[in-house]
Amino acid sequence: MISFKGRHHQQDIILQCVRWYVAYSLSYRDLEELMEERGYTVDHSTIQRRVVHYAPRIEKNVS
Repeated sequence: MISFKGRHHQQDIILQCVRWYVAYSLSYRDLEELMEERGYTVDHSTIQRRVVHYAPRIEKNVS
């Protein structure tokens, strides 16, 4: 199980950003803009850190 304890953003926001980054050819700034359009303020550098941190863990759990 992946722990999201202590993170500023909700689990579903983090997972959505990671999924979109991995699945589609989007930049971190594109994701920042998409999240802002949906009412969430997330900096592109935060998204990058979350992708680097969670993508390998998600892949490991899925495999």
